[in-house]
Amino acid sequence: MVCLVSRTGRELQRYNNLGCRQVVGCIPYRYKKGSDGNNSNELEILVISSQKGQAMMFPKGGWELDESVEEAASRESLEEAGVRGNVECKLGKWTFISKRYGKCYEGHMFPLLVQEQLELWPEKNVRRRIWMSAAEAREVCKHLWMKEALDVLVERLKSPQQQKKEDVLSCFLI
Repeated sequence: MVCLVSRTGRELQRYNNLGCRQVVGCIPYRYKKGSDGNNSNELEILVISSQKGQAMMFPKGGWELDESVEEAASRESLEEAGVRGNVECKLGKWTFISKRYGKCYEGHMFPLLVQEQLELWPEKNVRRRIWMSAAEAREVCKHLWMKEALDVLVERLKSPQQQKKEDVLSCFLI
């Protein structure tokens, strides 16, 4: 069973030592199924619409005091995109200024290998979700920092053997 209500409020929000609000997001991905039902090598990326417009992006939201960064990433993917899966090694950390609010944010991005796509999820009525190629996702994504995270993911997935070595090292360094 899935809770069909998103967390709200800022009481538990994390801020870094510079006063920037910390947000966490995921890039949900999967490999397209071939005509034989098996996974192909064709990467698909899930993008979602913003709540109040048509802008496309990846699921992200506030990292709260009562959860780990990985738990926050998983929660945001469930709440905003209705997907569950494996949160993988962090893609990076970006600092940016919100165009809407003019405030500083620190964004942490993770890949999420999707295992399950739900028919009902907390923000189903306020968001659209669309699977597309990585190139298409990069084109439609509104935020530069998210595009950079996607570039890191695509590069990482190009070399699976090298990826495993890097993941072991970088995951312990985070």
